[in-house]
Amino acid sequence: MGLFDKNTGKVSDQDDITTMIQSNSHDLNSGMSSLLDRIGDARIVLLGEASHGTHEYYIWRSRISRQLIREKGFNIIGVEGDWPDCYSINRYIRGYENVEDNSLQVLEKFHRWPTWMLANWEISELMEWLKEYNKDKAYREQAGFYGLDVYSLWESLEAIKSYLRKNDPDAVAAAEKAMQCFEPYNREGSEYASSTRFTPETCEKEVVDLLKTVRNSMPLYDSDPEAPFNTEQNALTAVNAERYYREMVKGGPGSWNIRDIHMTDTLERLLDFHGAESRAIVWEHNTHVGDARATTMRRSGMVNVGQLVRERWGESSVFLVGFGSYKGSVIAGKNWGGRMQEMKVPGARENSWEDILHKSLPRDKIIFTEDIKGPLMMSGHLDHRAIGVVYDPDMERFGNYVPSLIADRYDAFIFLDKSTALHPLNIGAAGYKTPETYPWGL
Repeated sequence: MGLFDKNTGKVSDQDDITTMIQSNSHDLNSGMSSLLDRIGDARIVLLGEASHGTHEYYIWRSRISRQLIREKGFNIIGVEGDWPDCYSINRYIRGYENVEDNSLQVLEKFHRWPTWMLANWEISELMEWLKEYNKDKAYREQAGFYGLDVYSLWESLEAIKSYLRKNDPDAVAAAEKAMQCFEPYNREGSEYASSTRFTPETCEKEVVDLLKTVRNSMPLYDSDPEAPFNTEQNALTAVNAERYYREMVKGGPGSWNIRDIHMTDTLERLLDFHGAESRAIVWEHNTHVGDARATTMRRSGMVNVGQLVRERWGESSVFLVGFGSYKGSVIAGKNWGGRMQEMKVPGARENSWEDILHKSLPRDKIIFTEDIKGPLMMSGHLDHRAIGVVYDPDMERFGNYVPSLIADRYDAFIFLDKSTALHPLNIGAAGYKTPETYPWGL
């Protein structure tokens, strides 16, 4: 009898699974020391999330990240966010010249939907901690904050133009030419993507030429030792964003793979730039963090960051942590670009991974997957919840789950029996009002 009975659709050996979970669960608060021990000398730690709008995921990732920075010398945080926006966070926490006075001033400039992923009180608190941690430290001893994603086509072009105007005016024309090519599409990658379906004309040459120009135009920096790297990364992002949007309209796994390969390449560039002793923490959704080879994504030809980092650096150098909850609330939109709102997250689908964790022991806990590997957990895929920036609670019985071999997908899993919505900076009437429980007693 396997994990699933295909005739009934029910989980078999339920009592055995429950006993195994109970025997191998660690209390979440007291389990942090065990987590650091299991991470050991890994160079890259990936911290997931089952949604992009859950308070507890941010808080626990922040807590773990601070411990890794303080106790193990990690010096890079890479997130599922745009490079230009996140670089403004990096400049602030490192104390470079001409930065904003506080974290809220930095975050209020974030306008790309979904804004709440970074423009929230949870990130603001982490920024202030990082700024204080970095204070009076030499650059190589500081921790940085970077966006790994590929979406910021126009913003990256603007950042390149601004840099070249100041440092190499003769090279500005290449940036302007690329921007003029994308100008008819209203700064929207989706409009550019749609246009490529009906015409062979694209802006690929312009962004590739711009990358060549940037690489040949790297003057000395002043107060920002990362300025040339930042500009080159913006150019690489523009190249891959153009590819991503062009591929998006074709359907299939192509655009997804371009995005996750770009994020992994960006992580590799950051590690190379910061030297052989650098160590990185990655914050992304479980669909990027959990090894795609242990999910049905593999059948569709999709790869992801978790898979790619294991392949590039070796499993002993990588530690993957998934997150999930049984029920609660979340910040999301009803449709892409729609109004963000707090939504109820119902109890997890019956016999899903989250449902099993809830029924086995309804409390917050951490499980190390090497402790539960074996025939019982490897005989079939379990439904595993995944909530995106677009969410409809009424669709839980039809979607929002990724069938997974949990023990192969992650190295550890953090479970919250009940989770609550993130605290965006500008939702509803709250505006920039500080949440009552801030700073959450980390």
